[in-house]
Amino acid sequence: KGFCYRFGAVCRPLMQRPIALRYKASNGELKNRNFTAWMTHRGPIVRAEGGRWLAFAMMDRPVEALQQSFTRTKARNLAEFMKASALQANSSNTTIFADSSGNIAYLHPQFVPLRNAAFDYTKPVDGSDQTADWGRVHKIGELPNMIRPKSGYVFNTNNWPWTVSGEGSLRRDRFPIYMDALGENPRGIHALQLLNQPGPWTMDRLHAAAFDSAQPGFIRLIPQLLGAYDTLSAGDPRRARLSKPIAALRGWDTRWSTDSVANTLANFWADELWNHVKAIEWDDNETVYVRIDLVDPKVKLDLFDKAVARIAKDFGRWDTKWGEVNRFQRISAAIDSPFDDRKPSIPVGFSSARWGSLASFGAAPKPGTKKWYGTNGNSFVALVEFTPTGVKARAVSAGGESGNPASPHFNDQAERYATGNLRDVYFYPSQLTSHVERTYRPGE
Repeated sequence: KGFCYRFGAVCRPLMQRPIALRYKASNGELKNRNFTAWMTHRGPIVRAEGGRWLAFAMMDRPVEALQQSFTRTKARNLAEFMKASALQANSSNTTIFADSSGNIAYLHPQFVPLRNAAFDYTKPVDGSDQTADWGRVHKIGELPNMIRPKSGYVFNTNNWPWTVSGEGSLRRDRFPIYMDALGENPRGIHALQLLNQPGPWTMDRLHAAAFDSAQPGFIRLIPQLLGAYDTLSAGDPRRARLSKPIAALRGWDTRWSTDSVANTLANFWADELWNHVKAIEWDDNETVYVRIDLVDPKVKLDLFDKAVARIAKDFGRWDTKWGEVNRFQRISAAIDSPFDDRKPSIPVGFSSARWGSLASFGAAPKPGTKKWYGTNGNSFVALVEFTPTGVKARAVSAGGESGNPASPHFNDQAERYATGNLRDVYFYPSQLTSHVERTYRPGE
């Protein structure tokens, strides 16, 4: 008599919901496509895995989500922002907050359901077990928020919340394990190193910190590779083949720059390591960084050998400078932009956030390319200062403000973006006087 799903001792009927999608065909004709969605009390069936159907539970508060998204843009201070947050319809975004009264805060996503700590919700859980169901949503006061910390700063790099304000941060053991599914990352380590240095902070100092070239992720990894190389026997062909690349890494300060050969070697090797670890089935929920640490040093050396060969194959020599590999290109208005090694692009010094670069440029080879082109990371950067005379800010956008390739502003910020040369933000009408190209009023 239809499908049902086990829930404790009973088998609940699967609900059916017809869905009709209208779409425009390439010839302009409107067509329909019909589906039957299978629904459980947790959510819809989204896929099958290991012969079992998977239902997907997620926040379903569309009205409150719209209200919160709108009202937080209108908040003038922390109290008004917290009032908007009380709707608890933000399930994904951590928030770094500051206002002109000197309030600062780290706010955890507000939609966090109470869950059974016996389950690992980063993987599918047994839906027939009633204790796997979500409970109520955690109250705001139960979340790891940090408001007006004594350290004078808050930060987040998509890492865990237990270091958000330095030594005075919240203790990990006072919160459920599921409050953090990401762990610490090299960017968090890097940020703490800079934020804990003494002395006052200015716009110039913040600007310099945002583009500090250190990559702490490599400080731990490189010695493991060097150690594996040093254990090779004299007759091992890899000792001669890799001697110069290893020497480049041995003398490297782990900082990025467009002229760095070592940074190219490290990033190609790290890319091989990352893909190697991601392809392995792990029984625990440790982070990728922990898993990389557990990779046998001999395997790390084999992957480095593979990375060096890949550089030589793609670029003609192993000693290729990072700026020849890591490129910014904007040649199309398409959302899913094409990339072409034959067309103009510019070098970018900063690299992937994976290894601790605060200025993040998530680049990789694209279909048909050898060069790496960035498509995530620093899409928009801003420094903001509240002063007694008003707001001061510097910013840059990837490429430019216009989406029209014919516009002079389609790519006029590319060099600024690639070099971290942020522009002044004209925040008040008086600042715009000598910079207005044209004006427009609705109806004109």
